[in-house]
Amino acid sequence: MSFNYKKITIKVGSNVLTKSDGTLNVARMKHLVDQIASLYKRGVEVILVSSGAVAAGRSEVKLTKKLDTVSSRQLWSAIGQVKMINQYAGFFNEHGITCAQVLTTKDNFGERNHYLNMKNCFTTLLENGVVPIVNENDTISVSELMFTDNDELSGLIASMQNSDALIILSNIDGIFDGDPNLPGSRIIEEIHLKDRDWMDKILPQKSGFGRGGMLTKSSIARKVAKEGISVHIANGLRDEVLTDILSKDRRVAHTYFKAEKRKSSNVKKWIAYSHSFAKGELIINQGAKEALFSTKATSLLPIGVTEVRGLFKRGDIVKIIDEKGRLVGWGKSQYSADKVKAEGDSPKQRPVVHYDYLYLSED
Repeated sequence: MSFNYKKITIKVGSNVLTKSDGTLNVARMKHLVDQIASLYKRGVEVILVSSGAVAAGRSEVKLTKKLDTVSSRQLWSAIGQVKMINQYAGFFNEHGITCAQVLTTKDNFGERNHYLNMKNCFTTLLENGVVPIVNENDTISVSELMFTDNDELSGLIASMQNSDALIILSNIDGIFDGDPNLPGSRIIEEIHLKDRDWMDKILPQKSGFGRGGMLTKSSIARKVAKEGISVHIANGLRDEVLTDILSKDRRVAHTYFKAEKRKSSNVKKWIAYSHSFAKGELIINQGAKEALFSTKATSLLPIGVTEVRGLFKRGDIVKIIDEKGRLVGWGKSQYSADKVKAEGDSPKQRPVVHYDYLYLSED
């Protein structure tokens, strides 16, 4: 199997870019850049989402007093990000390629205009032959407003930029059919979205310096593949892993999530990743739920809402839940919380969540 991608998003984890003592693995960074430069010169547009700043900063300074988790992360990321981006810039310059640093926070994606500004930033960089290097701005992020991991950030960016593929590089070869540490376990090389058996085989633990684990990676991979983007989870510690994945002649063993053919609109892609920004909840009856999941494109009408929870205004993201407490989806409310109930009594029903701003959960 060969892949002819024109635009890819690559996420490289902390466990790939740092040594066991917390220092940056400069040789691994250089090898990664060499591979990206090779793809770049073949006409492939690349966005690099890179972890490693906190781990890099941790090795550069010794704390003079004990700090809380947020403060220590701010300190280490502020120092480490400088070191990391300077290394990247030097390695890309050796290939005559310009790179750019893009630091972002989860809040930047919660409001539609901010989201579009971010999208325009990436588009402008790529159109001018610049490789964007993205990381979460841990200097101002706090725990409850952080991405689960840069896996989540990379999935959002891949979807936002309509990438052909998302390649997640970790320190293991992919998703296994058992414990990766046991000799009998094998890599699951291809996963279709309708497949479910593999989900129970993922171990929840995390390792090394990373904040996320394979559970997070697989969840993001399924969502991105649903948006029509192929996803590869591979071992970034393997030499030539990127060129092997994309080569016609060689293929490194890894896990490939086959993308669905259909692609959502740009607005729906934003909605798909906005669940954590929900300001309230709409509880709907069974009839409304069945209508939303029918083959016909259906909006959520106020008459189907049995309860409104939380305080939200028009344009805010809300979760949609059935009467048994199960997630149905999320979307952008056309009304404030106090007006939804009143609209339910109106003889002329206008959608509280229009189909164009509705994302349904199929898990």
